[in-house]
Amino acid sequence: MAKPVAWRPRGVIQGEALRRQSPAGRFLAEGPLAEFVEHFWTVAWDLRGQPAATRETLPHPSVHLVIEPGRSGLAGVQSKRFIRTLEGRGRVLGVKFHPGCFRPFWGRPIHELTDRILPLGEAFGRDGEALEDAVLACGPDTAAGLAQVEAFLLARLPPPDPKARLARQLVARILEDRALTQAEAVAREAGMSLRSLQRLFSDQVGVSPKWVIQRYRLHEAMERLETDPSVDLPALALALGYFDQAHFIRAFKRFLGRTPGGYARASEG
Repeated sequence: MAKPVAWRPRGVIQGEALRRQSPAGRFLAEGPLAEFVEHFWTVAWDLRGQPAATRETLPHPSVHLVIEPGRSGLAGVQSKRFIRTLEGRGRVLGVKFHPGCFRPFWGRPIHELTDRILPLGEAFGRDGEALEDAVLACGPDTAAGLAQVEAFLLARLPPPDPKARLARQLVARILEDRALTQAEAVAREAGMSLRSLQRLFSDQVGVSPKWVIQRYRLHEAMERLETDPSVDLPALALALGYFDQAHFIRAFKRFLGRTPGGYARASEG
């Protein structure tokens, strides 16, 4: 059984505020699934008699398997801001795969899934439809729903894949080492050419190494602006590898639809 773990809302726009408002859970995969699955997750809401709520995320370079009435699917890496309007009452159960680690399950290049959401029947045939029915039949019993998903994945467990493991390790290095702000530096550290690194990421992760670097640096910027709205923007821009503050502001606004200053002010409220 997966173990509950604290939720860190990295990539969730205004995530610190939402963490206090929305019942959400994260559960670490155990045993052989831990090689492939970063965590299982649940989100529930009850807005009956209240206005609809908009939730936004800047997604990670991960594939998700999502189960929700009328919206279940296999979601590839979403390259743009993800916006969802919540209304009424609902709940979602999902699986977040380690970056690069859904490729062994899928058997095809992951870039084929980028910016797509496939119905479970299209992704896994009748077994996918049966999984959806089984999980939804569990209702609010999270443990029972997770058990259904774990059994489904274990029945399809691929052998360890060296390429998937390498892609996962390199994405983790980009996340951990803020000094890695150029794809060329990642390639040198990995001991491969830039072209080989790009092919690996396209096949295993679904997006380019440059995209992953930019996405994680924006996540870092969001977190810094939320925890310290008075942070020095020129210094933050340079620390994250941008040429100057103007370059940082353009990138931030392009992907988040607001300026860093506007994001910081919203975090203060």
